[in-house]
Amino acid sequence: MTSTMNSPVREHAIALHGVRVEFDTPQGDTNTIIEKLDLSVPRGQFVALIGRSGCGKTTLLNMVAGLVSPTSGEAQVLSGPPVKARKHIGFMMARDALLPWRSARKNVEYGLELRGVSRRQRREIATRWLDAVHMAHAERMWPWQLSQGMRQRVALARTWALDPEIILMDEPFAALDAHTRVSVQLEFLNLWQEQASTVVFVTHDITEAISLADRVVLLGDGRILDDVMVDIPRPRDLESLRVDHRFTELYDRLQRRLNQLPDTHDPAAPTREEEN
Repeated sequence: MTSTMNSPVREHAIALHGVRVEFDTPQGDTNTIIEKLDLSVPRGQFVALIGRSGCGKTTLLNMVAGLVSPTSGEAQVLSGPPVKARKHIGFMMARDALLPWRSARKNVEYGLELRGVSRRQRREIATRWLDAVHMAHAERMWPWQLSQGMRQRVALARTWALDPEIILMDEPFAALDAHTRVSVQLEFLNLWQEQASTVVFVTHDITEAISLADRVVLLGDGRILDDVMVDIPRPRDLESLRVDHRFTELYDRLQRRLNQLPDTHDPAAPTREEEN
């Protein structure tokens, strides 16, 4: 797959126009999370969202997934309302959320089973994707028998098995150790470059955002504060990329903007207590 930054303009997979998202607080006040935001994502583009905690990153993902409705403005996904695009969307979170009573292969098959795919076909699809993430040897293992990195690979296979046109990812590699993280990132990039899905990827890590994405969008106070194209050729060597002068320029630019932002709280994202 060729990166979108070197490709002609294509139809937008995601188009947000003047969207505003508000939530009522327990005190009876209104909390504005996203304020008149415009964002268009062409098909096949890999976009990373960064920003302080509570800036609206998770809310934006949930809006694209059709889980949160804008208070005002218009949100379109695949040229229609987000709820109608759900079957074309894969959503991967920081926690793998594997079902403990299903084997690795059965976990990959789960979404296909819900869609009514035949037993033979879903087994073939699950086997193919487990092999793609180097987990074919573990297809009969239970989640508790897998390391965190192995579990996240199974979660990747489960996501890709649905053949999504859009993949939404909320800090999917945050729980991995540094070595495993790079390994899983590379596996994901290799699969993405073959499948040409549109990706919206939330992270707090500027290095991860620049390393993986075609484009990095910085959110703050519910608005887009910066929007930069990552004009670094692919394929990228994630372990040596940091010495690239363009990487350094982009990192410094985004870090300076990020340092100017206060922390806020996004009610659409789980608190630390809720996560625990």
